[in-house]
Amino acid sequence: MNQELIRPILTVDIVVLTLHEQRVHVVVQKRDKPPHAGHFALIGGYVRPEEDVSTAAAAARVLRDKAGLTARLLEQLMTFSGTERDPRGWSASVAYYGLLPYQDVAQQVRRNLKMLPLDRATGLPFDHDTIVSKALERCRRRAAYSSLPAFLLPIAFTQSALRHAYEAVLGRALNDSAFRRKIDELRVIEPLAGNVSKATARPAQLYRLGRGHIVEFDRTV
Repeated sequence: MNQELIRPILTVDIVVLTLHEQRVHVVVQKRDKPPHAGHFALIGGYVRPEEDVSTAAAAARVLRDKAGLTARLLEQLMTFSGTERDPRGWSASVAYYGLLPYQDVAQQVRRNLKMLPLDRATGLPFDHDTIVSKALERCRRRAAYSSLPAFLLPIAFTQSALRHAYEAVLGRALNDSAFRRKIDELRVIEPLAGNVSKATARPAQLYRLGRGHIVEFDRTV
């Protein structure tokens, strides 16, 4: 007997992370269609084979078209699949995590888009709680030996802001002088000549990443 061919659902889901008030937040979007219409979930969408050359291209398109966002760093996390994760049928989602500055998110926050601190990013539909947990685990691990946290900041930032970004992702405090020494030794940032931050009474030198892509270190911060 011939059985109807089961075609799996293929989507991308993106864990968008940003830094607000020195805490890592997840950007979620209100679903306008079933299943789970009206609930906030990770930003995601179908892969379009006729348009997307890869799942990475699909993730970038979904972020741009559905949320008006462009991540400074967008990396693949892992694939989640099975019969139980989506009531519409057997599905596979290639998950990504994307980092971008708060200023970029704030410009797009509207009624169907909001930011949740990590401790409140629970109870999401599908298996999105698990995806968020895995993304945080990956980011914390990579932050210890790479420039990953810097992608949560604007292009120009102070060393203090950079340390706060590392602390927020790692979930622990860092010694300020030791951190500055390591960052200087690793040569991951470069000063912006003639540029200082006037956010405090004592102006601070502004820096930028030496390279536009993530850099891995030979030691932990």
